[in-house]
Amino acid sequence: MVLAGCLLALLSLVWACPALAIRGPAAAPGWRRAMALGWLGLGLTAVAAAWAGVPGPALGGYALGFAALLLWWFTLRPSHDRVWAEDVARLLRAERAGERVTLHNLRNFTWRSAADFTPRWESRSYDLDGLVSVDAVLSYWMGPAIAHTLVSFGFRDGRHVVFSIEIRRKRGEAFHALGGLFRQFEACLVAADERDILALRTNARGEDVYLYRVLMPRAAMRSLFLAYLDTARAIEARPRFYNTLTANCTTMVYEMVRRIIRGLPLDWRLLCSGYLPDYLHAVGGLTPGHTVAELRRRGCITRRARRAGEAEDFSARIRQDVPGYDAAGTPLPLGTEAPSGH
Repeated sequence: MVLAGCLLALLSLVWACPALAIRGPAAAPGWRRAMALGWLGLGLTAVAAAWAGVPGPALGGYALGFAALLLWWFTLRPSHDRVWAEDVARLLRAERAGERVTLHNLRNFTWRSAADFTPRWESRSYDLDGLVSVDAVLSYWMGPAIAHTLVSFGFRDGRHVVFSIEIRRKRGEAFHALGGLFRQFEACLVAADERDILALRTNARGEDVYLYRVLMPRAAMRSLFLAYLDTARAIEARPRFYNTLTANCTTMVYEMVRRIIRGLPLDWRLLCSGYLPDYLHAVGGLTPGHTVAELRRRGCITRRARRAGEAEDFSARIRQDVPGYDAAGTPLPLGTEAPSGH
């Protein structure tokens, strides 16, 4: 019994110490770290006292303290009322009239570097009947296992809109995966022009970006597009925390798709999102007739995006030679793409 209590106390320290260091009730990082160290000392003292022969008072006192910590933790609430970084300062808002959808606060920034940009927020309308393609876009920023997942919708008139689940950074704040586990960031849904959100990654940040045509019936494309609008409305109505594991740029998309395509399996590659193309290929979701290696090689848009710059036909240029598109970057009808080796 004493051993079990000591193990539970030690396990609680694994959560409590980083929670206090990252999100503790103090503004200064130094004070939060001091609180975390103090809690570590408290927990280790309780465990040592339990082993010394006074388990009841030691572990019981620590348990009461931990219960108070949990009560405080659940008082933390996400908010829309903070001083936000400029690129996530506005929330996406959507209006629908029949098959016509208007997106307000669509981002169309011009990026000269990650810190030097011209902000531009727009309203754009799209005809759901004109949906012709869906692409999964993976931007690699931290090794082969971790990538940011974006989804781009293409329309018959050649326009594209990209949706991206992101942290809503406060001004001067940077993403940290550990902080994403401890309620440090709110989540937001960004809708953007491809020349903004993709060129930001390839041209301004120097990330490697890959684009994959997703095989999806038009009815499913439409449902997924509307699911993104529902997500935007839900976030606008009620802020939510981003979570590195359970509510991130890939798992939230999976939840939307799973409601459209029944039986879509859970998989470790949803967490290690850098391997998401392997998962999509395994479930038959990518352009057929090609290996994952070829889809990855031909789907690398980094150099093409850098050459395209701010060109009006940016979207067509980055899709040249991507399986599922013709030489001009126009989507091929499903099932007519060129075979492997093209």
